[in-house]
Amino acid sequence: QVQLVESGGGLVQAGGSLRLSCAVSGSIFSINVMGWYRQAPGKQRELVAAITSGGSANYADSVKGRFTISRDNAKNTVYLQMNSLKPEDTAVYYCNVDGSTVIAGTSTIRALEVWGQGTLVTVSS
Repeated sequence: QVQLVESGGGLVQAGGSLRLSCAVSGSIFSINVMGWYRQAPGKQRELVAAITSGGSANYADSVKGRFTISRDNAKNTVYLQMNSLKPEDTAVYYCNVDGSTVIAGTSTIRALEVWGQGTLVTVSS
């Protein structure tokens, strides 16, 4: 079973920084896109940033120039460095991984999408 373990959330003042981490554990065969989403109270979940296995990244307009996504393929880990945080960045941040896994007892590979449990980021004004 594949799981995502997130860490790094917390409370920070406006203008501060936080770094989120998300590590993939379990029997994953390949990882394609790794991303971070967030959901603020009363709002829909939105994409914050995503990065491909080749290192190509894209960002929501609201975080461009402030957030940086990166990944360590050897560690199956994705990071989100968040600088110049604003109160409107307050949300639960979720890690998302798109990849594949081998079905137990077979040699069949199937697509896989996994979500983390979420980590709360609170930015005070």
